[in-house]
Amino acid sequence: MSAASTIAELRASVAELHRELVRSGLVAWTSGNISARVPERELFVIKPSGVAYDDLSAESMVLVDLAGNVVEGELSPSSDTATHAYVYRAMPAVGAVAHTHSPYATAWAVHGRAIPCVLTAMADEFGGDIPVGPFARIGGEEIGVGIVETLRGSRSPAVLMRSHGVFTVGASARDAVKSAVMCEDVARTVLLAGSLGAPARLDQADIDALHDRYQNVYGQRTHRARPNGEVPG
Repeated sequence: MSAASTIAELRASVAELHRELVRSGLVAWTSGNISARVPERELFVIKPSGVAYDDLSAESMVLVDLAGNVVEGELSPSSDTATHAYVYRAMPAVGAVAHTHSPYATAWAVHGRAIPCVLTAMADEFGGDIPVGPFARIGGEEIGVGIVETLRGSRSPAVLMRSHGVFTVGASARDAVKSAVMCEDVARTVLLAGSLGAPARLDQADIDALHDRYQNVYGQRTHRARPNGEVPG
């Protein structure tokens, strides 16, 4: 497949996946964004800034380089472009990044609290607690630096950036969006469980076994890059 065809497919898939953010209640108004790396190119496709979700199309997606410069597109890229670019430069195994302000997960981020691994679904998808990254202002690389520093050495594809929201990474845009959906789901469940008393974190041995099974046995097996660069066998 030619580079032009690959980029066209990524534009279409990234545009469509933004609708999943709306369907899953992860964004409000024009907040949030998804990007996807162009394989074997120093490029990625990202949502334009401040455009309503109903108005997004394959043609409106912006192609930028890994320095965040616009390569192709008539609209300005997301205000989080520098964040995404930093993640791609620092984490070569990452093929996509998603960002939401989903309410339950962001509530944990406001308090600077990691979501403890008290659910089998968390062990499956995140391999442990969902960590919290530092506060950083929007617009530069600082958020990207915090994401990378927090996810390095972690099995979690999601990070709660303090007083901001959720960033997830994956081998594909669909993987990153799935992790964002799952992050909000477990954030809500753990918060509800806390109303009944402090939930007990799963034993580490159980977390490890559940994560290994989910990544390597469950479902129709696909190879997904992990945030630390490992690929399940």
